[in-house]
Amino acid sequence: MNKKADIVIIGGGISGAAIAYNLAKKGMKNIIVVEKRFIASGATGACGAGIRQQWGTEMNCKIAKMSCEFFETANEVLEYDGDIEFKQGGYLLLATTEKEKEQFRRNIKLQNSLGIESRELTLDEAKEIVPILNTDGYVSAAYYEKDGHLNPFHTTLAFAKAAEKLGVEFMKYTEVTDIVVENGQVTCVVTDKGLIETNQVVNAAGGHSQDIARMVGVDLPIYSERHQILVTEPIDPILSTMVMSFTGNFYCQQVPHGGLVMGRGDAGEPRDGNINSGWHFLDEMAKTITDLLPPLKKAMVIRQWAGLYNITPDRQPILGPVHEVKGFYLAVGFSGHGFMFGPATGILMAEMIMGEETSIDISALNLYRFEKGELVFEPSVV
Repeated sequence: MNKKADIVIIGGGISGAAIAYNLAKKGMKNIIVVEKRFIASGATGACGAGIRQQWGTEMNCKIAKMSCEFFETANEVLEYDGDIEFKQGGYLLLATTEKEKEQFRRNIKLQNSLGIESRELTLDEAKEIVPILNTDGYVSAAYYEKDGHLNPFHTTLAFAKAAEKLGVEFMKYTEVTDIVVENGQVTCVVTDKGLIETNQVVNAAGGHSQDIARMVGVDLPIYSERHQILVTEPIDPILSTMVMSFTGNFYCQQVPHGGLVMGRGDAGEPRDGNINSGWHFLDEMAKTITDLLPPLKKAMVIRQWAGLYNITPDRQPILGPVHEVKGFYLAVGFSGHGFMFGPATGILMAEMIMGEETSIDISALNLYRFEKGELVFEPSVV
């Protein structure tokens, strides 16, 4: 069945759903979101779903702050009949070296200047927040109480349902197989369910965004890498905040149903799109977290899984048009943080596409910064 659309958004995760909602809210009609499986079935649904504003670059701080403020009232704004389960229990970040301690201080100064009231903590103060914490090997901490966690499936579904109420069509279980470009202009999206005539396309395909970009002849300077997560059985409340270390390469939090969700990266990961979860991660994760939080030795693991980080060289996203292909936009390369940036991504991309001045100046996040050497590296990533 062939269709026509004013814009096609490829990817039914948080970014795609939020962009669709915001475009519809601004009055755009004939919006189609194409999703290969179901809503939030990719990186969004596989993420750890932590929400933090403690970043090391001004851009990421601003985007995260905008998103977090949206999450605080999302149930009401999106008129969701469920609950996105936003729990603001804070993030406790642990520094392992004096160098990292100084980086935290620079980050806190930046964050405070932008209205994010994070603060430095001694290890004794950190233990007041997390009494079960083993502080051996750490030198200081940073904390912000308004950081937190929410449910990625409910959150994305809330955006999707709100978008549908405004007339957006979601084509689920539909795969994009090609994008037709004529004389430098997008003209058609080819799917396994038929053609969609359109002059505008947003690539919000997460870990598969490189494949989509190649369809229009663009080679993105990004790669996709597996990151793994596990969850324990539900236990009595034991951890009120997210605990994270960048150099320690881990994060752990207790979610509302009582399970502990935790993850870590692996520098040796092949970049082959694999999302199977393996025993090596389980072994290393268990060693790391039971040393940090000794009482968790008794918690039983019930499930582990993996998703793809879509990573840029500076660990900041690419947001904006591709000049060589008129009508083709990018919302990619979130480097593992696309979910927490989702609301802001939706607002900013919609403003850009509609030709409006963006609420935050995101011009520095353009595709061409890499070839120009205009990178600003984000230091605060796992």
